[in-house]
Amino acid sequence: MQSQPTRVTGTVAHDFARTDMTWASYLLLGYFGYLQAVLGPVMPFLRHDLRLSYAAGGLHFSAFAAGMIVAGLTGARVMAWLGRPVVFWGGAVGMALGAVLVVVGGRLALTVAGAGVMGLFGTLLVVTIQAVLSDQHGRYRTRALTEANIGASLASGLAALLVGLCQGVGLGWRAALLIPIALFVLIAARYRRAPLPPRAAGATQGHRPAARLPLLFWLYWVVVVFSVAAEWSLTFWGTDYLHHVIALDTGVAATVMGLYLFGTVLARVLGSRLTRTVPSAMLLVAATGVALAGFLVFWLAPHGPLTIIGLAVTGLGIANLFPLALATGLGIAPESSDTTSARISLGAGLAIFVAPLSLGGLADHVGIRVAYGVVPLLLCAAGVAALGALLLGRRGPDLKRSWQGSDLERSRQRQPGTPRGARCVSRPDRPFKVRPLP
Repeated sequence: MQSQPTRVTGTVAHDFARTDMTWASYLLLGYFGYLQAVLGPVMPFLRHDLRLSYAAGGLHFSAFAAGMIVAGLTGARVMAWLGRPVVFWGGAVGMALGAVLVVVGGRLALTVAGAGVMGLFGTLLVVTIQAVLSDQHGRYRTRALTEANIGASLASGLAALLVGLCQGVGLGWRAALLIPIALFVLIAARYRRAPLPPRAAGATQGHRPAARLPLLFWLYWVVVVFSVAAEWSLTFWGTDYLHHVIALDTGVAATVMGLYLFGTVLARVLGSRLTRTVPSAMLLVAATGVALAGFLVFWLAPHGPLTIIGLAVTGLGIANLFPLALATGLGIAPESSDTTSARISLGAGLAIFVAPLSLGGLADHVGIRVAYGVVPLLLCAAGVAALGALLLGRRGPDLKRSWQGSDLERSRQRQPGTPRGARCVSRPDRPFKVRPLP
């Protein structure tokens, strides 16, 4: 479905429209989210089959994160060399091949290599999806990227359920890795002819280096690094914390964390609605404050019910940090969306690679409760960077671009039939109107 322009007193207004490529991007980001999340639920079965230690099993997560880092460093150049369509569909195919290698590998070296291939090609896919949605939806990029992350969160939450279901009905845990590949074949058959949007006007072409990214972008990159580190530290060790500190049964603790993950989906739905009326840069600062306040309750609460309430409030804020920082960061330099998307994926990969393992190592020495004191520090760092970006952005035009996208500037150009001396006033949820200058 293509967006149809609506003419209002001589100007053109474009409503938010989900094209075939939008739906393909949403579905494939969910495909990535599922295959990224499924490594955790299948690990006990993989460790049992290959007789692996915890440390050896953890190599799979490290390999996946290492693949993300490599893709973040090279993604923009790969897209410039091969083109977006090849990287988009090729990344999805490569991730499928990595999953198959995990299933049939049978040896530690092969299954770890499969996880690394999944991380590398899956992140190339994500880098392309982020750039495509940013360029295609312009000032609506925050809404599109938030909706895409809602689907990815939902798919991630389904991973553990599907692993348990496949194991329970006799299909075995390997089926949980093969089912999304079969769904990918259906997605490719339906959307393979959907055109990808061209790179934004002014984008660097070929192999020429992109222009230096502004300081404002790097502040949002810092937000991504610290917020992803906090989010993964919470989700990776949350079950252990609830079991050892709050004294919940292991099964109950796992259920609470599962409900928390599904709650983050609802939180992102709420965040997507708020972005239609509240600038993303301001909403990001508020979400950081909510996450910090909730985590302090979760961490310092003296009993279980208050801890769970704090966890719910934390999820309400932390779930929106990455999609908001991503969308706002991409809006800083829309003409370099391939490069900014790759750099953001690099930051996320670094955070996933370092934070959970470092917190686990600290917990071995001081206990999980004391070690969790790192998380509010990470959220404080993210909040300071977000606030600094907000204040810096108010000094120049970049913040408006990060709030509403590069289309806003083009919308202010005089359209045919617009009276000379008039200006265009736009809001993302309303048609353009022409208001005479005073």
